Amino acid sequence: MLRTLALILAGGDSPALSILTAERTEAAVPFAGKYRIIDFTLSNCINSNIYNVGVLTQYRPRSLHAHLGVGRPWDLDRAHGGLRVLHPSPTPDGGGWQRGTADAVRYNLDLIEDQQVDAVLLLAGDHIYKMDYRPLLDLHKEREADVTMAVRGVSPHEARRYGIVAVGGDGRVDRFEEKPRRAQSNLASMGIYVFRKQFLLDLLKNSRDNDFGRHILPNIVTRCNAYAYHFQGYWADVGTLQAFYEANMALLAESPALDLYDPEWVIHTASTYRPGVELGATAQVENALLSDGARVYGTVVRSVLSPGVYVAPGAVVRDSVIMGDAWIGEGAVVDRCIIDEEVRIGKGTVVGEGNATTPNQHAPERLNTGLTLIGNHTHVPAGLTIGRNVAISPRLAAQAFPKNGTVPSGATL
Repeated sequence: MLRTLALILAGGDSPALSILTAERTEAAVPFAGKYRIIDFTLSNCINSNIYNVGVLTQYRPRSLHAHLGVGRPWDLDRAHGGLRVLHPSPTPDGGGWQRGTADAVRYNLDLIEDQQVDAVLLLAGDHIYKMDYRPLLDLHKEREADVTMAVRGVSPHEARRYGIVAVGGDGRVDRFEEKPRRAQSNLASMGIYVFRKQFLLDLLKNSRDNDFGRHILPNIVTRCNAYAYHFQGYWADVGTLQAFYEANMALLAESPALDLYDPEWVIHTASTYRPGVELGATAQVENALLSDGARVYGTVVRSVLSPGVYVAPGAVVRDSVIMGDAWIGEGAVVDRCIIDEEVRIGKGTVVGEGNATTPNQHAPERLNTGLTLIGNHTHVPAGLTIGRNVAISPRLAAQAFPKNGTVPSGATL
């Protein structure tokens, strides 16, 4: 296999995830109970025998840094190679903040130059998938490519969300269009690129363009040896609230497309030391994913619970994603919600009530399918009724909620 440096791009903000990324980067958002989104990309590297990994951070990185540590859960705490967390910093020419994916890599050209590698594997830190990168690297080597990009088929209705690639009969990329209004192909770029090391260095030194998808790739694919690698497995871009919610809910299918129990492809994470799940005498659980340390005394139906979640007697959690150490009070009802970490929901409060057709007033394009969001560390008082398509910001105290006991559908606090 080619000697490879993997760089995971985990520094962008993600406004489409609303309050879930108010205090963290998307790569650090909890997923599937016990994991963080970046765990999937990191685990793919390790399972592909790639142990030279850099993570490029910028936006709200604190929780991501805490999660990564020195890389021990992924066997990346090594004297040679291993995990490097790469931060933006001032430069002699006055630069400081990265202005796109290409600019983020450009800030680290000195690291790339110093690496004794043949190829640089650029990866997104905000996708959910299981992929062996070795066949991709083998194709890149076999074709003597300058750049090889992973692609997969998508629905024509979703094509405008992605970079769309047109591929010739020999696998060569003929055209790359970033989020076109009318796509000429259904092959979407997965944001996974292998570059020949010297080609990447020359490309970024001689260009001031800031983004691979928007600027660089559309201009170079017809002027270099660019090839496509077709990926057939599961892959989800969870960059919108609906996509994130649906990807979690899909894990509850009888035979989910994403198999988290595959012993041949383990998803590694920084697990906290928790006891097993506790189901009390009054607990009723149906079609749910429960993580270590969850304690259930009420009813949980079609939901995903992260470590340490507490569901009190008489409480009902339905069609929801509940993140770590959230507390659902006695008699509370949580219906079709995403509840962030360490939220407390008071006794008898109903979250997710009423008209699902009223979009959120501040972000109607992002929150319009009936989901209700509560940001981390918020304390929701007892006896409240909260509608649908509601976004409640992180760290609100009970006093911040309306005195009349009602948060209407479509509201933002």
